[in-house]
Amino acid sequence: MTPSPDDDPILAISRPHADLMKYYLIAAFVIPPLFPILMTIGAIRYRTMRYKFTGEGISMSWGLLFRKEIIIQYSRIQDIHLRSNLVERWLGLSKVLVQTASGSSSAEMTLEGIKEFEAVRDFLYHRMRGVKDIDPPVQETSGGGDTLASPELAATLREIAAELRGLRSDMAARKDDDV
Repeated sequence: MTPSPDDDPILAISRPHADLMKYYLIAAFVIPPLFPILMTIGAIRYRTMRYKFTGEGISMSWGLLFRKEIIIQYSRIQDIHLRSNLVERWLGLSKVLVQTASGSSSAEMTLEGIKEFEAVRDFLYHRMRGVKDIDPPVQETSGGGDTLASPELAATLREIAAELRGLRSDMAARKDDDV
């Protein structure tokens, strides 16, 4: 599926928004004794997190010592959820949870720090369902007419329907004779 100009803002997303670092800072303040550890983990995650939207799928990677990368093809996506807590809503952020049919009840991928979360969700829904092309492609017959609007095709389909009705009534009549 070829990308359209409407998809350019989504395809350009490669890093989380800077407000995600603010979120990690606020979240680290919740447990003061663990603040240095939580802040270090959040800073490393924010600095190393990368997204890549392609024509075939989406990938996400993060990590400094132990690098983790998840790649999901659009055809494997089963469901998409948006989740945000009070602080994330205040910052204008949301998590996009992408689920596949992997057998796990949790999300296979969680895109964090996205400001355009509704646009990302809609983009992924369009890609997973293959409805990017709203108008179906017009196929031409050997006669040069459109296949979908051909009068010959409509007449043939009416003849087939009439023949099926006739067969159905013949079968009903035979069934009544056998009883």
